[in-house]
Amino acid sequence: MLTVDFAKFPIKAGDLVLDLGCGGGRHSYEAYRRGAVVIAADLDQKELPPVNEMFAAMRAEGETAPPASATAVSADATRLPFPDDSFDAIIVAEILEHVPDDAGAMAEIARVLRPGGTVAVTVPAWLPERICWALSREYHEVPGGHVRIFTRNELATKLTAAGLTPVGSHHAHGLHSAYWWLKCAVGVDDDKHPAVQAYHRLLVWDLMSKPALTRWSEAALNPVIGKSLVIYARKVKTTKPTVPNGGLVPPHAPR
Repeated sequence: MLTVDFAKFPIKAGDLVLDLGCGGGRHSYEAYRRGAVVIAADLDQKELPPVNEMFAAMRAEGETAPPASATAVSADATRLPFPDDSFDAIIVAEILEHVPDDAGAMAEIARVLRPGGTVAVTVPAWLPERICWALSREYHEVPGGHVRIFTRNELATKLTAAGLTPVGSHHAHGLHSAYWWLKCAVGVDDDKHPAVQAYHRLLVWDLMSKPALTRWSEAALNPVIGKSLVIYARKVKTTKPTVPNGGLVPPHAPR
C-alpha cells in the first residue's frame, strides 16, 4: 500500500533515492522497480534484514535490472550519515510525527537532497489523527509513538524553513481512518475484535482487488478524512558543484 503517488513523484532509472524511515520497505520496493539506486534507511535495525531479503528476492525474480540497486542501512533522521547534496529524491513516510526534533530532521533531509531534488513527506492528517488521540491514549502514548499532530500549514512552514519549497500536496487512505478509529475505540492492540477483523478483511480485499466502488469511495473521502497528508517539496537549485551520487554507491554495491 503506497502513500506516495509516484505519478506526482517521478523516479527515473539511475536516480539515487533515500527512503528514510523505510519500515517494511513498501516505498523502497516501488522505487527499486522503477530502476532507482535505493538506500532504505531506518533507525530500527530489526526492520533492515527483511528489507534486504526482499531486495534480494526481487533481483532473483528479475523484477529489477541495472542501473537499479538497493540496500538497507541503519540511520538516525537527525544525524544522517550521508554527504551534502547526495540524493535525487527522498521519501519520508510517516516518521516525522515520531521525531521529537522534527526541525532537525527536516534540516538533515534538506542537507542531503541535491539542489533541484524532490522530497515526498507523509504524516498522519490532522483530523483523523486528532480523533485517534481523543479515543485512545494507548494509540500515541507509547515508547516511540506519535509526539505531535501536524496541520498542513505547520508541516509546509517547517519544510520551507528547512529550505524545501512545497510544490504540491494531497491526502491518502480515506478508507483507513475509520479502521483506526475503530481500533482506538475497542483497544488498539485488540486485533481479534470481530469488527476490527471484518474491517481489516475489507481493506485487504480493496488492496488486492481494487474494485471501482471502493476506489471511487476513497477518492471522495481522501480530501475530507484521508488518513495521511502528503506534501511534495523541492530543494532550490544552487550553483554549488556536487559529486555525482555523493560517492554513496561503491563498485561493490549490490546490483
